[in-house]
Amino acid sequence: MELLDPPIPEAVPTRHKTRQARVAWGSHVVTVGGDAPVRVQSMTNTDTADAIATAIQVKELAAAGSELVRITVDTPEAAAAVPAIREQLDRMGVSVPLIGDFHYNGHRLLTDFPQCAQALSKYRINPGNVGKGEKRDRQFGQMIDMALRYDKPVRIGVNWGSLDQDLLASLMDANARRTQPYDARQIMAQALVLSALDSAQRAQELGMDPAQILLSCKVSNVQDLVTVYRALAARCDYALHLGLTEAGMGTKGAVASTAALAVLLQEGIGDTIRVSLTPEPNAPRSQEVVVALEILQALGLRAFTPSVTACPGCGRTTSTFFQELTQSIDTFLRAQMPVWRSRYPGVEQMRVAVMGCIVNGPGESKHADIGISLPGTGEAPAAPVFIDGEKRMTLRGDAIAAEFQSIVETYVQQRYGATQRHLDQVA
Repeated sequence: MELLDPPIPEAVPTRHKTRQARVAWGSHVVTVGGDAPVRVQSMTNTDTADAIATAIQVKELAAAGSELVRITVDTPEAAAAVPAIREQLDRMGVSVPLIGDFHYNGHRLLTDFPQCAQALSKYRINPGNVGKGEKRDRQFGQMIDMALRYDKPVRIGVNWGSLDQDLLASLMDANARRTQPYDARQIMAQALVLSALDSAQRAQELGMDPAQILLSCKVSNVQDLVTVYRALAARCDYALHLGLTEAGMGTKGAVASTAALAVLLQEGIGDTIRVSLTPEPNAPRSQEVVVALEILQALGLRAFTPSVTACPGCGRTTSTFFQELTQSIDTFLRAQMPVWRSRYPGVEQMRVAVMGCIVNGPGESKHADIGISLPGTGEAPAAPVFIDGEKRMTLRGDAIAAEFQSIVETYVQQRYGATQRHLDQVA
């Protein structure tokens, strides 16, 4: 059989060129846009006025991998609590930047609570909620003035649930005069993009560095999000924040977010992302962070934790042992990452395979850094272990899970510990 000529091109995202913003707290700087990696953002759902509860949730989100955390600032009590939240986080050694989410009264809260304005690392402004008529420009200007005073970047975040109604009405009127009018969804998309771009231009006219302006246009429909962000990316070089505004709960929310973000990220569009999941009762808020990390890792844009390849199971694997072992290994790897991340550089790139039968088991295990092929139904009760593509041993008996976990831990120490020792010697 002859090789294909030309060869099949590799699918590689090419980043849309944007300006690079800096979101900082103290010496901890998170770069966004430019050649920086796509950043993960999340948002608390605590009452911000409860400083302790909010700080605890921010810590949990940061520990899960959120590099930026947004908090609601909607009342004087919430604004007054922001410095206390920041102080509590600093005492806990959590340097994640905080973003203040403002609607309706942000101009007043930032002005009346300067310590809040200082403690935040970025302001989120919704141009549809800053005021109406002549108040709009004045109140938007007040928020930009505070950002300039304290050297804070801003995200101008347009949302189709709270669009500037004057702008929308103007576009609707212009559309009605066309001989072939656009449909309502096309006008909505134009309103989102124009609102973001016009507000960004206004911020620049007030003295804002364009590198400190980020944009977002949030909708809740997958195809609409793709349409809007393609148009936005084609018309500006501001850093862009992606996310469905109300993705939903459980698998619906995770799938919808993945479908939308994967298309745009593959096209190189997007500098920060948030997966806005509705949390299930008593479920951790950090689940939205986990999904965001998995999206970036699945696309090969970033690596956060060792990946576990596992077969779905079929009639050849009537035993649930391979499922239990897969879950055990995945949980073990995630639990170890807070320690391994600093101790073993590169460990997040490791690939582990836990396979359930002889059909694809040995092949997948050879392709992984370390893999195990468990016996399927009717197969000999033996589990070969492959390390760096070679069969090294065969496990048998009732302690396979514990033995394989120990083998993985030893592999990490030997392979990635050597990397750390080399870095120490160079230093």
